[in-house]
Amino acid sequence: MHVAITGASGLIGSALVKALEAQGHTTLRIGRSATGEGSLRWDPAAGVLDSDALEGIDAMVHLAGEGIATNRWSDEQKGRMLDSRVDGTTLVATTLASMSKKPSVLISGSAIGFYGDRGQTALDETSARGEGFLSDLCVAWEAAAQPAVDAGIRVAFARTGVVLSQTGGALGEMLPFFKLGIGGRIGNGKQQMSWISITDMVDGLIYLLNNDISGPVNFTAPNPVSNSEFTKSLGRTLGRPTILPTPTPALYLKLGKELAQALLFSSAKITPTVLEAAGYTFTHPTIDEALAAELGR
Repeated sequence: MHVAITGASGLIGSALVKALEAQGHTTLRIGRSATGEGSLRWDPAAGVLDSDALEGIDAMVHLAGEGIATNRWSDEQKGRMLDSRVDGTTLVATTLASMSKKPSVLISGSAIGFYGDRGQTALDETSARGEGFLSDLCVAWEAAAQPAVDAGIRVAFARTGVVLSQTGGALGEMLPFFKLGIGGRIGNGKQQMSWISITDMVDGLIYLLNNDISGPVNFTAPNPVSNSEFTKSLGRTLGRPTILPTPTPALYLKLGKELAQALLFSSAKITPTVLEAAGYTFTHPTIDEALAAELGR
């Protein structure tokens, strides 16, 4: 396959490029500052994406977007997050729809923020949207891909949970504190954490490319855990204590209350029903396996 990827320099995108090329596929890495062979520069805010340069691609994976936790949330930052996702996805979808030889599939990024804060309720792809900014964001994000759907391209939405990789993301942020023995549960620790290893994240995306799956697809492992369970597992893996809870005021100070509540204190118990029903087998179905594999223990 020849696969175009936006967000190819990010945590997931870079791992996906490496895995695809290791399997003998070719990639076209799309970014705002992309240079060199196998790269294509685009400008989603200005609506610039060269359809001629996309001719010959078999598939596209669209992962680009302003980071959810890059900055404290303000009205302006929320606007940037929304615009980057909606504008970028609209540009990708309309460009692909206009091509004379369209790719067979578009995998478009989304997130389990779609479901909102739902406590201990088990949720799958058939569950209704939740409430709040992240849910609004995901609904608009997915809707922006409609031109590709209308053009007959198979479109799947990768609703991604917490991706576990020691090189970045949430785990990368936590590791320095846990290695020092000062990591601990957040709040009462009962909030559900729906996670996925970077290995299964990448393998799952490749599985979507190769199988006739469309619509929302939860990219979470089959065994979500509470924040307390995750904390204990990470402590065991590192051989470090996890006795003291993380001070809530410190999290509010660092992230702002709204962002901290949305990312760290909300609860979503998500199951990957579509992937499992399609026959995907998780390499790391449990949190202990995922952390041991990622941290080399």
